Order: sequence, then C-alpha cells, then structure tokens
Amino acid sequence: MFRTDWKTLRGHALAGVLAAAAGAALLPAAPALAQSAPQPRTGLPDFVDLVEQVGPAVVNIRTMERARSSAQGPQMDEEMQEFFRRFFGQPMPPNAPRQGPGPRQAPDEERERPRGVGSGFIITADGFVMTNAHVVEGAEEVLVTLPDKREFKAKVVGTPDKRTDVAVIKIDATGLPFVKIGDVSKLKVGEWVMAIGSPFGLENTVTAGIVSAKARDTGDYLPFIQTDVAINPGNSGGPLINLRGEVVGINSQIYSRSGGFMGISFAIPIDEAIRVADQLRGPTGRVSRGRIGVQIDQVTKDVAESIGLGKPQGALVRSVEAGSPADKAGVEAGDIITKFNGQAIDKATDLPRMVGNTKPGTRSTITVFRRGGSRDLNVQIAEFEAERPVRRAQAPDDKPKNGSPAAMSLGLGVADLTDAQKKELKVKGGVRVEAVADSAARAGVREGDVILQIGNAEIANVKEFEAAVNRADKTKPIPVLLRRGELATYLLIRPAR
Repeated sequence: MFRTDWKTLRGHALAGVLAAAAGAALLPAAPALAQSAPQPRTGLPDFVDLVEQVGPAVVNIRTMERARSSAQGPQMDEEMQEFFRRFFGQPMPPNAPRQGPGPRQAPDEERERPRGVGSGFIITADGFVMTNAHVVEGAEEVLVTLPDKREFKAKVVGTPDKRTDVAVIKIDATGLPFVKIGDVSKLKVGEWVMAIGSPFGLENTVTAGIVSAKARDTGDYLPFIQTDVAINPGNSGGPLINLRGEVVGINSQIYSRSGGFMGISFAIPIDEAIRVADQLRGPTGRVSRGRIGVQIDQVTKDVAESIGLGKPQGALVRSVEAGSPADKAGVEAGDIITKFNGQAIDKATDLPRMVGNTKPGTRSTITVFRRGGSRDLNVQIAEFEAERPVRRAQAPDDKPKNGSPAAMSLGLGVADLTDAQKKELKVKGGVRVEAVADSAARAGVREGDVILQIGNAEIANVKEFEAAVNRADKTKPIPVLLRRGELATYLLIRPAR
C-alpha cells in the first residue's frame, strides 16, 4: 500500500541480524508475543507512480455548441461576469459586449462557441472513452485532448444515460493507453484514492483523499462512493483511482453551498458504470431497465413497529399502476416489499435499483409484508420506458421536407394539431413545428413548439398559417407567438433574403 525503499529496509534488517548474533549471549530471549506484535504504519502514500501509470489514459473533454451572434457583438461569458463581480464588487450587465479588437460579426451569424469542459478516461486501446452524461449532453461537437496534446473529434456512442450520468464517446485512434478496472466490493472506507481531471479547464490536475463512505444514497439512481478528494467543475467524468492504479469510480457530483469544493464529493461506482457502458456500446445503443409499476416510500420506525414489521426496512407501496406487472402479480397499496429475488431491501431506494438492473421479461419473486404476515408474489419484469433522445434542430443547410413554400421561407415545417393535442395543451388552435432550419433555427424555434400567432394574426391551422406568412412583410423580422410546454413566448424570425 505504501511505497518502500527496499535497499534501506534490507540494510537495516542485515544490521539487525549481525547485532543480534554478536550479542546473543548477553540479551535475554524476547517473549513470543513481542515478536508477533504488528508494527505501526508511518508516512503517507506516494502517488507519483500512480500518476505515471494512469495519467496517460485520462483525457480532457471540451464541448461546442452553435450560437447566434447579434448585431451588438459577442456577449460576455459567465467567467468574465464572475471576474467583475469578484474584483469590482458588482457584476457587469449580462448583455454587455466584450471590449477588444476583432472583426464585427454580421447580425444572426452562426458560429460555434465553447459549451463546457469535463474529463474522461480511455477504457479500450481502440478509443472508447467513458465520461459523465452531463458533460456531453446537448453538445454539437465533442473534442478530446490526450495528455500528449493530440486532439480528436469524438462521437457520442448511443444515448447518454441520464439516470446514472454515464456516457461513452469514441475517438478514431488505436494503440491508446487505457485504464484498469477495479473491484468496488473490495474498496474500504478510509482507503486512499486519487482523482485526475481538468478542474476549471486545468488539464492533468491530480488530487487525493480518502473514501468517506460507500453506498451513499443521494436520492439518485445509484449508490455513490463518497470521498473528500477535491473535485471541482471540470473534474466531472474523470476517474477515481485506488492505490493499485485501478479505476473504482467516475467523479460526478459534489456537495456545495458555494458552487466550489467543500470537502464532500461523489463518484459513480465503476461496476455500475461499466454495466451501463456495455449497453451503450451494444446493438441498441441505450440502457434497458426493468420496472414493476409501483410508487414507493420509506418505511418509518413508527410504522414498522405499529404493524409488527419490527425494524424499518423495505419499500412501502403507496400506489400500484393499473395493468402494471405489480398489479398483475397482486401487489396492493399498503404492502411493504421486503425482498426482491430473495435479496433483502434495507431502504426504499434499493428496490428501483434492483428492479432496474433486472432484464425485462424476467420472472422474479418479490416478498411483501401484508397485514402482519409475509408472502411471495411472482412478477414478470417490464421494460422501463426508454428515454427519448433530444431532437436537435436541423443544420442551417438542411431544408424541411414536404413543407409548404410559405413555411419553408421561414425555415419551418408545420402540421395541424390533433384534437387530443389541443386538449392536452388547452389551446383552441395553432400549428405544431415538425422541422426547423435556417431563419427559424437561428431565432430559437424548436421542433415540438406550437405556433399560435404570426404577427398579430391568430393561427388556427396550417392554412391560416400559410396565409399569415404570405401577408407578412419579409423585409422585417416577423414576430411569432409560440407555446413551449406550459410557457408562451415571442420570437423574432428574420426571413432569409
């Protein structure tokens, strides 16, 4: 566990043997207990060899997004606003332009700008890299920089898994250094661990600490490894490494009241992350999870004692989804699920993790405590509804297909709302945006938006939409009232000339 100077140790041992031989007749024999007494450990671990071993496989990840610059010039980023707040006592106005030389950009010019910085680590020699889902989510372009300064464009593999915050990306390279995967079950509280990442964009930064707790429940899908390793923005996605040079976790979250490190950080256990990564790299490119269709809550001490359960354990069923696997199996509201496939459920959050890790279609046994007694029920696991991938706006040079000339002049493809959609949205009319490009994309219109008004003309259907667009003055920005979710907003679409 600790680095040792073996030459020095061997020299001291030899000297001790010679001294003992020379004075054996003068010294009394030591008792057996003294000879077997454990020696206290001294000193601190040396991380130099670990950094040299693992460091080459840890990468910096930068993400880019498309941004629309206005006629006022580039907008001040958050870091510059923070600089003014710290050193001048007040923030600069959010829309204040950054001063400095450089060409002025034309209004509505599309450009790419940095979106965020994170970390990752190479898991195979042919370029698969593991990181956090929130690092690459929504990025138009992902750039990976190796410690040797080589840079690659990366492709996101499958659909990043938001529930576990795990993502896999791929770079086009071979013969790369890659990490060793450790055994989380052997990780001990109090054990030294190390992190390598890019906090605040500072590449190849090494921090160290100890494991503070295991299986820490933070309300998320996974039980986290808690450490006191310094983790800051930019460390996300980097590896947590034990003293054997093995990755035992992915640094993912911190507890903070200030936005910075406060001594508590959380890592995703690597065994859970690898399970997710294998599915992302599989044929479907997404994570498949099981479900049984119950809403659950914790069992309190008072409830457990009052119903004869003894100690607070299991998951209290608050409701059962009609027609769900649990409903078909006979689970009732008020039941307490105490075991899943014979494995005890200590707290409510254990149940969704156990069920989620079960392959859909599997027949499983759940044990419920009901009216003072336990019984086993057979349930067939269903599949959790797959997360829908984010539908991005089309590139500016991609024209909406099968759209009317009026809609296409604004870069839109629209369709009439069904009666069900009108009822759900609580609107009388409007058109749903089916495709976005060109002027509409630059204005911020998204697929799924509902356009209620063009200029001052209320829109009931596609026919009225086309008529309103044809009447609009194309030499001026066209105000559009649209509905997005529960909120309404105005956007200005500047027709292409």
